Amino acid sequence: MNIQVVKITDIKPNPNNPRTIDKIKFDLLVKSIQEFPDMLELRPIVVDKDMIVLGGNMRLKACIKVGLKEIPVVIADSLTEDQKKEFIVKDNVGFGDWNYEELANDWDIELLSDWGLEIPIEVFEDEDSKIELESITKTISFKYTIDEAARIENELYMIDSTLEGALKRLIEINKK
Repeated sequence: MNIQVVKITDIKPNPNNPRTIDKIKFDLLVKSIQEFPDMLELRPIVVDKDMIVLGGNMRLKACIKVGLKEIPVVIADSLTEDQKKEFIVKDNVGFGDWNYEELANDWDIELLSDWGLEIPIEVFEDEDSKIELESITKTISFKYTIDEAARIENELYMIDSTLEGALKRLIEINKK
């Protein structure tokens, strides 16, 4: 593995990255990099030959926020386009949040599943499901303050990322 230290300005975020991260988790990532910047040497950002991030978009964003000028990278210059897409998913299968709409529209769902990514397909089944979910979200927002709703939303996601599990947990919270 060839690790190089490069200027952070030479690295380009991947514009097709389907992974997302909420503010709370991003703030924790920033704090982690501030407290343990040497971790970047152990888990460098992976880029392609054009310096576009394949693995580590959120770490790059956090490094920029921290104010780092240089960071270690691994240049994966021999991957095919299909291998790059596979790497992007496999590198993050168990972590973070995903932009499911982008995944559903731009990625092969069967391959994502083969790579270990669980996709809550029921969210995309029909328009009525989306409307019901929006209604539940509005109810939470009106019943609780915005901060409380955000905390509950994060707690629901961490407990169970499926709609059914989230609804069960919401019922439990409302009984208290």
